[in-house]
Order: sequence, then C-alpha cells, then structure tokens
Amino acid sequence: MTDIYSADSLIRFAKQVLEANGMQQDMAQDVADVLVEGDLLGHNTHGLALLTPYIAVLKNGHMQGAGQIDVVSERAAVATWDGGYLPGPWLIRRGLDWAQTVAKEFGTATLVIKRSSHIAALAAYLEQPARDGFMVQLMCSDPFVASVAPFGGTEPLFTPNPMSYGIPTKNDPIMIDISASITTNAMTSRLHGSDKQGKHKWWLDATGSPTTDPSVLETDPPGTLMPLGGIDAGHKGFSLGLFVESMTAGLSGHGRADDVAGWGATVYLQLTDCDAFGGASEFERQMQWLVDHSMANKPINQDSPVRVPGQRAIARKAEQLRCGVSLHDTIVPALKILSEANNIAMPDQI
Repeated sequence: MTDIYSADSLIRFAKQVLEANGMQQDMAQDVADVLVEGDLLGHNTHGLALLTPYIAVLKNGHMQGAGQIDVVSERAAVATWDGGYLPGPWLIRRGLDWAQTVAKEFGTATLVIKRSSHIAALAAYLEQPARDGFMVQLMCSDPFVASVAPFGGTEPLFTPNPMSYGIPTKNDPIMIDISASITTNAMTSRLHGSDKQGKHKWWLDATGSPTTDPSVLETDPPGTLMPLGGIDAGHKGFSLGLFVESMTAGLSGHGRADDVAGWGATVYLQLTDCDAFGGASEFERQMQWLVDHSMANKPINQDSPVRVPGQRAIARKAEQLRCGVSLHDTIVPALKILSEANNIAMPDQI
C-alpha cells in the first residue's frame, strides 16, 4: 500500500532535517518548500528525492547553509550574482523577488547567478509568478557535471541543461519544463539503481550505439545521454544545450572553461511583465485562445486528448494538496534514514 503524507508535514520534516544539519531557518524553509513543490507537481526525481544528496553536500561543506549573496554587477534591469554555493532554492526565490520588483518598473528583469548550489525542479518556480502576470524564463547548467555528448560525438560534455517557461493565461498558466537531453541524470540514476531498462533508446554507449541501458553512464569509458531529438534529430537538442550554456555560463562568466569545485548550478532567470508590452489582458487573451484550441484539437486517440504543458502537473498538485502526497517508493526509505539519523519524527501519514 502506498504511503500518503500531508504536504505541510513533508515541508516541516524537510525543514527540520536541513536545520539540524546546519542550514539557517529561512534557507531551510525555501529548500523544503521547493522540494515538496516538485513532488506535488509530479517531478518526483527532483523533489524530496534530493533531500539526502542535499544533506550530503551540506555536511561536506560544498553547499553553504548560511551566508550572503555577492552582487557582482548590476544595471537598471540586469544583474549578476555570485551565489557562493548557497542553497539553490533560496537563491532562486531571492532572485524572483528582485526580478518582480525590477520588472514592474522596467518591463523586464534578467538575472544570472554563478556558483549556486543545485536548484531542484525548475517547474517549482513557475506557477506563482505566472499567475501574477509575469512570463518566466529559467534555465541552468552545471559546469561540474558532464553526461551529454554533442550531436555526433561519444564523449560527455554537457549536463541535460534544463529550461523552463511560465506563461500566463486567463486560467491556469502554461508551465514548460524540458531539457536539452532526452532524459535526465536523476532518472538515469533511478533506473540504474533499480536495475531497470529505459522505455526507449535514450542513451548511447561509449561507442556511440543507442541503448535502453542506463548503466552505460557508469562504464569506463562512460556512455552518454542522447540530446533531445535522439539519433536522427539530436542536432536540435545539441543546439538548445549550447544556447543554455551561453545564457548561463557565458553571461555569468563561470562555466566549463573554469576549474569548478563541485555539484551546483549556473542560472539564468528572466521575468517579463506582460502588461508592459501589448497589455496583460491582451497577452492572456492570445495565450488562452491557443490553450483552448489546442485542447479542442481532434486527438489521435480519443482516450488521450491534447493537453498543454503544466496542465497535468497543476491538476496533480491540487489533488495532492486535498488528499495527500504520494511519494515515489524510493523516497520513503531515504526519509526514514534521515529521520533516525537526526532524531526527527517522520512526516504525518494520511
């Protein structure tokens, strides 16, 4: 039987564990909120599944549990921060606060952050700003990690380089969260740890042959994740990966050309106030028309109608807030270990 937990109790538990391991209270609150938001939306490889690795890097000193943001440069509507490996969710939330204030004045605000720690699920930051009338763009790379080869190559060079977009409509926002690779490192690790194969040939072995076996990333020499588009059209994913690198590593001046210490993120964040252009109501009218006509489009399979990005995630979140959060079966055992190690009661089951 699947264990079901209240969202509030999961947030409270994660916050207590983070504080017990040296993270200051406001940072722990943001990290806990964002991790549980990931699970609420269905991004269960980037929700509480990350709590154990976050504690590990917090304990070894690579993630900092306290400190201040270093503003490297700032003009009217653009800024660069050095995050000093402070918690990624805290940095992104502080960045959103800054960007909303600036975008209200100038119409748009752009922030890049170097030396952030991992920022969890990008989708977890999209909903509220989009409901407030801002179009959100958020993307990141990790110059310490390499698992995706350039199209036509066999050696890992990039991370999956995720990119996300929150787009206001008259109703629920469109929420896009995709990567420049077919699958992610986290999903690869989960499948490998469970001795499972992928549903499709998402990986290349070290010779460049497509495979369903995620364990090829652990061979010597290692295999790679395929770029988005796969063996036939992977030039598209490669191109998107280069774009993300330019917006993160390039604009921040911190990336793969440098000697990077450990797991983290280089981040690009932009907010656009839709009201500053053709008007918020007109923007929403145009986007709602597209949503409505997409969903009304004649489906290939009558049992599987067209849905827009974020629709299922928002519905899942609403359901889990009402009825409780169903965690992936690999997560609860990890939470129990953290509970015992830190002498903190497990979250409340429903």
